[in-house]
Amino acid sequence: MSASLTPIYGEAAPKSRTRDLPLMGEGTCHRTKSQTTKGIWAAKCAGIEPCTLVMDLEGTDGRERGEDDTAFEKQSALFALAVSDIVLINMWCHDIGREQAANKPLLKTVFQTPLENLEPVLREDIQKIWDSVPKPEAHRETPLSEFFNVEVVALSSYEEKEEQFKEQRFYHSIAPGGLAGDRRGVVPASGFSFSAQQIWKVIKENKDLDLPAHKVMVATVRCEEIANEKYAAFAGNEEWNELDKAVQSGPISGFGKKLNSILDTCLSEYDAEATYFDEGVRTGKRKQLEEKLLQLVQPAFQALLGIIRSGTLDKFKEAFDKALSGGEGFSAAAHNCSESFMARFDKGCSDAAITLANWDTSKVRDKLKRDIEAHIASVHAAKLSELTSLYEGKLKDALSAPAEALLDGANSETWPSIRKLFRHETESAVSGLSSALSGFDMDEQAKGQILANLEAYARGVVEAKTKEEAGRVLIRMKDRFTTLFSHDSDSMPRVWTGKEDIRAITKTARSASLKLLSVMAAIRLDDDDVDNIENTLSLALVDSTNAAVKDRSITAADPLASSTWQEISASKTLITPVQCKSLWRQFKAETEYSVSQAISAQEANKRNNNWLPPPWAIVALIILGFNEFMTLLRNPLYLCVIFVGFLLVKALWVQLDIAGEFRNGALPGLLCLSTKLVPTIMNMMKRLAEEGAKPAANDPPRNPALASTGYRNEGNSSGEMSSEVTESECSSPSKHN
Repeated sequence: MSASLTPIYGEAAPKSRTRDLPLMGEGTCHRTKSQTTKGIWAAKCAGIEPCTLVMDLEGTDGRERGEDDTAFEKQSALFALAVSDIVLINMWCHDIGREQAANKPLLKTVFQTPLENLEPVLREDIQKIWDSVPKPEAHRETPLSEFFNVEVVALSSYEEKEEQFKEQRFYHSIAPGGLAGDRRGVVPASGFSFSAQQIWKVIKENKDLDLPAHKVMVATVRCEEIANEKYAAFAGNEEWNELDKAVQSGPISGFGKKLNSILDTCLSEYDAEATYFDEGVRTGKRKQLEEKLLQLVQPAFQALLGIIRSGTLDKFKEAFDKALSGGEGFSAAAHNCSESFMARFDKGCSDAAITLANWDTSKVRDKLKRDIEAHIASVHAAKLSELTSLYEGKLKDALSAPAEALLDGANSETWPSIRKLFRHETESAVSGLSSALSGFDMDEQAKGQILANLEAYARGVVEAKTKEEAGRVLIRMKDRFTTLFSHDSDSMPRVWTGKEDIRAITKTARSASLKLLSVMAAIRLDDDDVDNIENTLSLALVDSTNAAVKDRSITAADPLASSTWQEISASKTLITPVQCKSLWRQFKAETEYSVSQAISAQEANKRNNNWLPPPWAIVALIILGFNEFMTLLRNPLYLCVIFVGFLLVKALWVQLDIAGEFRNGALPGLLCLSTKLVPTIMNMMKRLAEEGAKPAANDPPRNPALASTGYRNEGNSSGEMSSEVTESECSSPSKHN
């Protein structure tokens, strides 16, 4: 607020109060006119623009303090000069030009004297006073006009010309061009009370009055107070508090614009109230206020940056995953999403920027960039791992089962087939992975390393499967031996009838098993893997009997008495020569029983199928039974009886299927025949009785042979029926077994 301070100083005459009271208002008229001013009085002028404060000082010639007490006079004069913009000095016109104004001459002469004649006298006296005043060396030659603007004004009599007396003589006194328009370092009205108190305190203590320092002090105190008030008002600002709370829950659009508006309002209010104080102090306190305000809002700003960063990172992850899911190349998706969301972050920072602070957001931006790069790197590694796992899985499925099948049917073409399979599947997988990696923008070295790892994995799958099968080689050998030994070329179970060459079959089956062992003995995935393992095993194990007969020192010449194969590295060796020899020994021991059983079954079958006695027994029977044979020839009745008995025995033979029953052994055949014999005989007798009870036919058969044949046929049919009945009661042991 701008205001003008005008003290009135001069003689303590009742007449002078006529000039003071109208300015100070009716509230000061409680004193009697005979009472002079004591001390210093101040009041606001009514009806005068700009706002003007008038101070009425104690008269210089008053009697209230005695004749010799001039200290207060000097102090009040100094105080008036220090705090005022314009000083009014009351003096009697008849005192103009006097050194000691004590008499009271007639006023008529004075009033009749023109003001233009009085003003030079006053100015001359004032100049003499200024010249006689001791001054600092720096201002010894400084003119009075440098410090004071002197104006001489004559007022009409208040009692005789009241209206003219009240007429305003100075307009816009503190505006540029006015009476005090060039004033400098003015204390604003808001700081007048504090400034006046401090000046009076210094004057009373008889200290040197340093007005510039005092103005700085007043400006410091008042600007500090104004700054504190504005800071408190900002801290309690409802709009700022809403922004601060809203930041904790999420990003705010237009945060910087809103906060800048609140800060600008606060600082504008400070500038408006502190505009008339010392510029250096005002500016310094403004900077302090700015710093305090920025310290207050910085946590919210940093929190908002953190929210923008985390939100941008989350949205980047979603967009990046969506781009990859949509089939976009990894490098293109990473570059596009990174650029897009970094630009979005920059826009968010610009939206949240506080103009007054101009804080650096590069650290938060770098943090976001590192987070984005770290996420891209993690996704890159995950995608590469996923791709590698995918093609590794395909390779495993394409190599594992076929390799197992090829190794199970081990022959001379096993490893060439495995190599062909390995090359084809590996090339296919490497080509597919190479195409998939083209979207990752990788350098050739890294890409080559991944493809090399895939080839190594494929090799590892084949080698692992080979090692797995090599661990079960003994079981595989026995299975192959059993398959070839116990089944014929049509894969039908072999029946040892006595016509088979067991020795040749055994040799063939063992050779096939030895072939399997030679295939499993080493890994041969490379084209240059050439060895002689099969011949070595064949010579050492299959043909070892003849060699042992010729050379008794077999240990010294044993090619399997070693832990390595010739031309095969240790890393590719699965079964060492010593292990092969041990496995073969165990294999022969476990398959020997099957061979023995086959030989036993063949001999038993031969015995069961040979019904004739030995040749010597036949010759003995002919020689010893010659007489009985001649007796039968001489007696035809015996021949008939023997013929009838033969027919009966033949009928029983056919009906009981004695030959079939004894194929399974003598004891099972006897047991089965014992259960079938009685029912079969009873059935035959029943049929004979029924045939005898029938009446003779009108036309009996003329050919007995046909009748006999019919009987035999009926006997066969009855035998078959009996066999069907008895078979339901007794089955051969083979069926039970």
